[in-house]
Amino acid sequence: MHTDPRASTRPLFTADEPPAGETVTWHFEGLSMTAPAGTSIAAALLLGGAGAFRSTPVTSAPRAAYCMMGVCFDCLVEVDGAPSRQACLTPLRQGMVVRRQQGASAVRMDAAGDTGSVDEGAAHGR
Repeated sequence: MHTDPRASTRPLFTADEPPAGETVTWHFEGLSMTAPAGTSIAAALLLGGAGAFRSTPVTSAPRAAYCMMGVCFDCLVEVDGAPSRQACLTPLRQGMVVRRQQGASAVRMDAAGDTGSVDEGAAHGR
């Protein structure tokens, strides 16, 4: 079963009360959003009801944060133009631009042959 990652969904989580203290303004898929400073991208997206964060490379199946501790790689997003960033481990910054990752990202290599970004399929031998 495939679902539209842009389909309107109810948030998986809700905040009991408005956050106190400093907030940051950031952008997701062209929408301006605010969240408490220090919040991970994944937590902010879940609170905002974003639905799927990415689609898988082979079947385009929708994925969102699962483990929230950097093990599963289901929360990969594009951050400020850099693909394959783990949303659960990346804290929000003022003005950050986050986009859904569609399929696999490209592997970038510098002149020395070091990779700059590896898609999750390649990282797991798929």
